[in-house]
Amino acid sequence: MPEQNEILNEKQKVVLCAIYPQGGENEENISLGELEKLAETADCDCVGIVTQCKDKPDAATVLGSGKVAELSELCKNTGTELVVFDGELSPSQIKAIEDAIETDVSVIDRSMLILDIFADHARTSEGRLQVELAQLRYTSPRLVGRGRELSRQGGTASSGSVGARGPGETKLEIDRRRVKEKIAALEEELAKVEQNRLTMRKQRDKSGITKCGIVGYTNAGKSTLLNYLTGAGILAENKLFATLDPTTRQFTTPSGTKLLLTDTVGFIRNLPHHLIKAFRSTLDEAVYSDILLIVIDSSDEEFISQSNVTTELLEELGCAGKPMIYVFNKCDACTDRDALIHMKSLASQSNTEVVFISAKTGAGCDTLIEKIEALAHSGKHKIAVMIPPEDGAVTGMIYREADDVEMDYREDGIFCRCVVDEKLYARLKKYIVEEN
Repeated sequence: MPEQNEILNEKQKVVLCAIYPQGGENEENISLGELEKLAETADCDCVGIVTQCKDKPDAATVLGSGKVAELSELCKNTGTELVVFDGELSPSQIKAIEDAIETDVSVIDRSMLILDIFADHARTSEGRLQVELAQLRYTSPRLVGRGRELSRQGGTASSGSVGARGPGETKLEIDRRRVKEKIAALEEELAKVEQNRLTMRKQRDKSGITKCGIVGYTNAGKSTLLNYLTGAGILAENKLFATLDPTTRQFTTPSGTKLLLTDTVGFIRNLPHHLIKAFRSTLDEAVYSDILLIVIDSSDEEFISQSNVTTELLEELGCAGKPMIYVFNKCDACTDRDALIHMKSLASQSNTEVVFISAKTGAGCDTLIEKIEALAHSGKHKIAVMIPPEDGAVTGMIYREADDVEMDYREDGIFCRCVVDEKLYARLKKYIVEEN
């Protein structure tokens, strides 16, 4: 049987499966809709969906025996080779479902599917390391369930069979040992990469430039917004997780304010915790931002629940209390104006800035820039300083860390007007001759 990555690199026929509790059909339909989009992103063709109203999953096969028989027949009739469950499966469940389906299929869960998409979309060395580590951590305890060729073969020690511990079991032991060694090596390598990222963050902090994290649900238009503002030229497609690696670009507003904009990995409901752990250093780009731009796809019917998922994940990451701007994107394609008005009302009650834009056309982006500037300048000081000739080196620090710098070289020293943050204000305090 081919490996999981090989399965997902071809146009495969896939059947989606899920169970839902009494009254939870609507929520599950939304989740299955996202699962179908994930399958499309992985270049799969969804040929059927099998669901069951069931409060508790079957211990062995998740679905009941009747639904498993229905799934088996569907796979047989459609030539399906891949079955994806909307939820996490245990190693024994994967194997039991594969054994119960009469045709040769591979069974994976939502997390495995997301991991394969991440593996395909990671471009930087850090991204590839994070994905590989997450894959190994997630799949290592599931080796026994990943296909029939890895299942136990031969008899038991008490059966009297020659080679009682069959070749399948020996292969599992070898695979598990290699996986454990590989995980340790990846963790060591990733620690070095994360240290480099930390060094870069410290350099950004020293620059004094306001850092803006562009966050939000996957496919909300974050990369398109960064491209429009900075001309970054990064990939922006109508797919889930089209871009995975964070990208930072400097942007100077028309009035001269310097900003660092960082596009981050998109969020999704039921984002596996092991993915959050593996991508912690990447997601921390939001934690270390001074301002968060929460991009929301207002053309999606579920944009309210998606924005709630984003808010919950940001709180989990420790971003609560940061200055935020809710950026309702794709407003030119929005059909539910009442929902937009409702969201704007909720945001205004929490004293959160709201702006409506189309990152594709640029409509509303001027207003967004104005709001970012206003937040960037809050807590800043507009000052004039007189620097004596013997302290001329201070001007280099001002050029690097201040905004709206105007220098005037005079006989008695250097006169400068600029906008500074609290840290630079304290360092220049003895030179200040005027303050607004």
